[in-house]
Amino acid sequence: MRSKLVLAALTFLLTLPVYAQVAPAAKISGLPLGVGVGFVDYDTAYYYPYIPYWSGRMEGVSAWANYRVWHGFGVAVEGTEILAGSPTPVDARIVNPKFYGGPLKEQTIQGGFIYRSRTVFKVRPFVQALGGEGKVDFPHLNPFYTSESTPIFSFGGGLEYHVWNNFFVRGQYEYQIWKGFRSNTPFHPQGATGGITYYLRGVHRRY
Repeated sequence: MRSKLVLAALTFLLTLPVYAQVAPAAKISGLPLGVGVGFVDYDTAYYYPYIPYWSGRMEGVSAWANYRVWHGFGVAVEGTEILAGSPTPVDARIVNPKFYGGPLKEQTIQGGFIYRSRTVFKVRPFVQALGGEGKVDFPHLNPFYTSESTPIFSFGGGLEYHVWNNFFVRGQYEYQIWKGFRSNTPFHPQGATGGITYYLRGVHRRY
């Protein structure tokens, strides 16, 4: 389901109209779209009351896209799945042998706004604010309650470094707010993402 949502969001960005901008002695053309993939390392903030000896840190993968609308302002979509490094059902059952369900997993799909500043010495800072849906799969005493979905919001930012052609290395920090998780108990995962963003060709062409 979430892979379909990510595909639909990327398709929407690809169908947005392309605008040409004219600056003195330069022409900007092409599709102002960037797409990227990377790895994430998150503090899930989930298991502190349940498995005190576990750090709560997990790893996963992420994919994103952003479309420039006006100057540095644009829209962005992002999908993340965190699944590596989770405690297994055996770990959970050390605390309570009646737990059901598989290992802990977190999935998010979000969309929102991004601002990217100008590139200085190959470095381009950015900030973004996103909103969407988060889902957690977890071990639980109730065999019919081993997953939950809730609206989420996130705020973050980072840097992109131009490495070659239209490729940028990306580093990002993100703080998430899961408002409705477990009877409206606040839930705040946070972590870092590292990866590569590719921007479509046609940026600056001299006359």
